[in-house]
Amino acid sequence: MHPAFSVLIFTVASGAGYGLLALLIMGHLMGMTQLQDNTVVLTAGSLSLALITGGLLTSTLHLANPKNAWRAFSRFKTSWLSREAVFAILVYPFALTYLLSSWASEELNLLTQLAGILTLILSMMTLFCTSMIYASLKTIRQWNTSLTPLNYLVLGLMSGSLLLVTVQGLVQGSAAQSLQSLALLLVVLGASVKLIYLFWIGKPAGSTINTATGFTQAKVRLLDAGHTADTFLTNEFGYEAGADKLLRLRAAMLVLAFVVPFILMTLTSTVMMLIAALLALAGLLVERWLFFAEARHVVRLFHGDQAT
Repeated sequence: MHPAFSVLIFTVASGAGYGLLALLIMGHLMGMTQLQDNTVVLTAGSLSLALITGGLLTSTLHLANPKNAWRAFSRFKTSWLSREAVFAILVYPFALTYLLSSWASEELNLLTQLAGILTLILSMMTLFCTSMIYASLKTIRQWNTSLTPLNYLVLGLMSGSLLLVTVQGLVQGSAAQSLQSLALLLVVLGASVKLIYLFWIGKPAGSTINTATGFTQAKVRLLDAGHTADTFLTNEFGYEAGADKLLRLRAAMLVLAFVVPFILMTLTSTVMMLIAALLALAGLLVERWLFFAEARHVVRLFHGDQAT
């Protein structure tokens, strides 16, 4: 699949935003001392909404006709994209209510708790729906797996945790050890889930031109691709990246998104934690590029590929 830069920005930024918002609310409502500070709550909450909003706005750049983006809300019963759009919008009133209620009172009143819980649920549902847009596609073996939503959720929470500990450390002067430990744990979990996914998509399995055509008694050989020039299908679904390039990018992604942030997060310097969060986001952009570039749509079988 051809990676669209706007979609890469959207999924990484919004994932980090929803992860940050969810972890902030959980820590705040559970009574974590460092997250009872209104300045930390408002700063982290504002950053999360900025990331979410920036991601959502960037996603419209991928549309051929952005003014028709409203149509995404019209198929809630059947479309994961529509569900994502609806839940993404619903997050805003509850998140704003939660932040305003927290700002108005340092005590956890009923309004803050209800708004926070609903925001937390909607944030995770939105992130899940985003992942299911891809995981539901049976025509792409690399996406049609439960590992896809697991990766989206874990990596969103991982990047959110790095941002949360950074914000808390910058506001209060030193990072809370509990948040630091949580971030380290999620980095390890994120790396583990990603490595499992990379191992799984690397296995020689999936559709072949034989199974696509239904002829299984002998090997099918494509004689005519049906076109003499590039088409939308070959440009979008037939995107190719060299094996050496993919391997180098996989290595760079693992180092940027997981190894270096883990090392920097063990330090006590909030500046190092900020660098760790930024490097992780850069690494996740590479991760998301690979997610698209390594996907193989079965339509490729009818344009010369022998396996997907």
